[in-house]
Amino acid sequence: MKNSDFTAEDICLQSVIYIEKILKTQRVPIIVEGSNSNIEKLVEDPVFMFKYKYDSCFIWIDVEQLVLNRRVDMRVDQMVKSGLVDEVRQIFIPDADYTKGIR
Repeated sequence: MKNSDFTAEDICLQSVIYIEKILKTQRVPIIVEGSNSNIEKLVEDPVFMFKYKYDSCFIWIDVEQLVLNRRVDMRVDQMVKSGLVDEVRQIFIPDADYTKGIR
C-alpha cells in the first residue's frame, strides 16, 4: 500500500490494533498524529467505538505554521550538529528498497 493510499480509516484501524497491543502490556498508548481530522475520525466514528472503549486525554498543539516551521528547522539543525548524519550512515543500506518505508 502506498502512503497516498493510506486513508483515515486505515489510520484508525492500525491505531486500534496497536492500542490493544499496548494496553495488554499494561502500558499507556500515546497517539501522535499530524492531522486533527484523523484523530476526530478515530474518536468520533461509531465503527471504532474509541470514546466508549478507552479512557483518554487529548492534548492539541495549535501553532501558526511559520512558527512551527522555524521550530522544526532549529530542531533538525540541532540533530545534525549532534551527529544525525553519521548515525544514519551507520544504518543505511545502499541497495535496500526504501520505497516501502521502514518497519
